[in-house]
Amino acid sequence: MGETGVEPCGNITLRESEQTSVWSFITRTFEKPSKEEKQMAAEKASTEEEKPASAFSHIDENWDAIQWYRTQRNVRRLQARIVKATQEKRWGRVKALQRLLTHSFSGKALAVRRVTENQGKKTPGVDKVRWDTSEKKAQAIHDLRQRGYHPQPLRRVYIPKSNGAQRPLSIPTMKDRAMQALYLLALQPVAETLADAHSYGFRSERCTADALVYCHILFSQKNGAAWALEGDIKSCFDKISHDWLLAQIPMEKDMLRKWLKAGYMEKNVLHMTEEGTPQGGIISPAIANMALDGLSQQLLERFPRVKRGNSPKVNLARYADDFIVTGASKELLEQEVKPFIEAFMKERGLSLSQEKTVITHIEDGFDFLGQQVRKYHNGSVLTTPSKKNVKAFLKKIRGMIEKHKASSAGQLIVKLNPVIRGWATYHRFGASSRTFNSVDHAIFKKLWRWTRRRHPRKSATWVKQKYFTTVGTVNWVFTGEVEDEEGHKVLVHLRRASDVKIQRHTPIQGEANPFDPAWEVYFEKRLGVKMAQNLKGRRQLRHLWEEQKGICPMCRQKITQITGWHNHHIIGKSKGGTHHAANRVLLHPTCHRQLHSQGLYVEKPRPSEQQGR
Repeated sequence: MGETGVEPCGNITLRESEQTSVWSFITRTFEKPSKEEKQMAAEKASTEEEKPASAFSHIDENWDAIQWYRTQRNVRRLQARIVKATQEKRWGRVKALQRLLTHSFSGKALAVRRVTENQGKKTPGVDKVRWDTSEKKAQAIHDLRQRGYHPQPLRRVYIPKSNGAQRPLSIPTMKDRAMQALYLLALQPVAETLADAHSYGFRSERCTADALVYCHILFSQKNGAAWALEGDIKSCFDKISHDWLLAQIPMEKDMLRKWLKAGYMEKNVLHMTEEGTPQGGIISPAIANMALDGLSQQLLERFPRVKRGNSPKVNLARYADDFIVTGASKELLEQEVKPFIEAFMKERGLSLSQEKTVITHIEDGFDFLGQQVRKYHNGSVLTTPSKKNVKAFLKKIRGMIEKHKASSAGQLIVKLNPVIRGWATYHRFGASSRTFNSVDHAIFKKLWRWTRRRHPRKSATWVKQKYFTTVGTVNWVFTGEVEDEEGHKVLVHLRRASDVKIQRHTPIQGEANPFDPAWEVYFEKRLGVKMAQNLKGRRQLRHLWEEQKGICPMCRQKITQITGWHNHHIIGKSKGGTHHAANRVLLHPTCHRQLHSQGLYVEKPRPSEQQGR
């Protein structure tokens, strides 16, 4: 969560041969407050109605000259006001503020930035258009208008599921994605304010670890629930009722209807859509979440908790369309809770998957989000990587090793390390040490066969000396050589899953809202802890992040795992700059491009300036 009301300090000019020393690190003079900012200041003083002036269009705006800290600040202010209006249930004001945001230049600029920086930025829709230049992005902001807007059909593709089936994925055009991203900026503050406290999927600042820790807490309590209903909604995205969404989702109805009825193209044939919200749409996860919100509160009202006597112990933990409901007995879950949930789903055009929805005793354990949650005879509850998840991971690793039969050891290590590190990092919050060791052993056996197959006439001792070495106190470390950026040979070692240390995750507070200014300090503390953990073992990156206090010096917004960063050389390597931390600074990817395109300069803060902050 970024600082919403702070501008970079100091005068900033175009780069010259001499350096300037300012905390903002940039050398460019900012223009006077824009008309949009003045309008927002005027609106803040007004409590009666919204003025339309902040929705003006910056037709001649240069993409590389956009001051992102201002656009972020303007959008954050409006989102905070939407949260407040939602909390006060002033729905007319919510609607007015949403309209103000979706017609603002700041909102449109951030929407275009999102769709041109995410992983799907190179994937076009049915029109085969991509916004891959600054000129196209600037024009896209100008073209993002509600009047006369008609979404195009989505391009249907299929991706494999873990069970071998195919999952349909619908890809909107770049313009439709940007329009959805724009309206998502206005819908998210409402969705977060009204969301179930223990819904964790597709929500800002929440993750699977939060859901798993909450499950652990539920079953670890003294006299806690002993049974769990593992729920799975059948084709959730594809079956949601359009009528229910149009009646209940608090956003512009005409725009929502256009997206829902846009249809999709498959093999040059147009298919109309009468139900569901497309997987692949930017706004679809938020809409699906809002359709499922309210179940927790209704379960609490139907099965209230009691301090004395026989409590039903009904609690819900949900991640997207996967959820767990606890209960005091199997009969309660089977005869009362499950029919109640089915009735809730039926109102929304949904149904439970009968083959995936089962009721399990906690001592038998159940799988949830790739982990098994189980209570053992000594009373302890542990979450460990599920057998199904481990099997799928090892199958992937073995397939990669087989695929790279002709590659060098170094090339294979470069391919394997991110996969091993990513899997182990996901499971590091559970009781995973024993599983990590068994996975390392399975990978070693596969690599040993790979090395022996490459040198069938060599002895085992020769193979060991060529491919395996000792690192510190660890023997048999798979090793190879690769070339670095300068063409020098460097050694690389295979990472082991057991190298990732087990950590304890602090779950997010259920009521925490990243769009509510009242929670800003809370989220800043969580971000600091999270980044320190994620950058552990990457000392230079962590040092730079802490030195900058987690702030991008260009736009004054937080640098997070989601935003990403570029490790920028203050003095370029071609001009004699070094790789040392004194010559580096972390910037957002967009800010990094903006710096180079405009010839700006970034400077490290002086110690006195750091102390003053």
